[in-house]
Amino acid sequence: MAEQRFDVWDSGAAYERYMGRWSRSVAREFLVWLDRGDGLRWLDVGCGTGVLSAAVAAGCRPREVVGCDRSEGFVNAAARASGIAGAPRHLVADALALPFRDAAFDVAVSGLMLNFLPEPAFAVRELTRSVRTGGMIAAYVWDYGDGMDLLRHFWAAAAEADPAAAALDEGRRFRDCRPGPLHSLWTDAGLADVSTTPIEVPTVFADFADLWDPFLSGQGPAPGYVASLAPAARDRLREGLRARVPVAPDGSVPLTARAWAVRGVRP
Repeated sequence: MAEQRFDVWDSGAAYERYMGRWSRSVAREFLVWLDRGDGLRWLDVGCGTGVLSAAVAAGCRPREVVGCDRSEGFVNAAARASGIAGAPRHLVADALALPFRDAAFDVAVSGLMLNFLPEPAFAVRELTRSVRTGGMIAAYVWDYGDGMDLLRHFWAAAAEADPAAAALDEGRRFRDCRPGPLHSLWTDAGLADVSTTPIEVPTVFADFADLWDPFLSGQGPAPGYVASLAPAARDRLREGLRARVPVAPDGSVPLTARAWAVRGVRP
């Protein structure tokens, strides 16, 4: 079990219930931090269901927004969500081999994607290549090690029921999701004026079912692990998680999620 990986991403609707609804709040705060002007050409790499692309289109008065992702299911979901005139354009493409000419964009961004790549440094170089001199390259990732209450409770419950599950914890797997390694990725790519910042958002679930049911989708490492379990083991995990999370008097489950953001300028 410890050597398996469950990083499946193909259903936009399932992802929305699992993480998409929270990443939307992070995207808005991220764009405020970037503070870019109007009329720019934006590239969103690893666009997923189009959350960040949509936020750019809604709040940044862009000249153009192009989103790309290697998951055809996610790209189709993003295209359906933005099927109006002037909306972002989405296409299937690999972050490690972007199908764009050099210096085609003013800003290149990526949300919640870098840690899932086999060579994140190569992806940062591709982002940099796609942006003009003086343009910005920026990204954000979940703080899996310390800032994701939902996943901290989930993997603690999973490891209690099955010690082998500890090796699958994103907090152990994705050690680059911290300010120091992110800063190094950007400076190693030759970018200037590099800085990082935390972005924290509330993740309040209506009740425990609202929290647990997205884990049954199979989308991502934790839901993929749940899908691998026999029914009895799944039930034990569910009840172990229920015992760990805080519950408000109205039955809601109030948690928080933190992302780390990084930005730099192509010299």
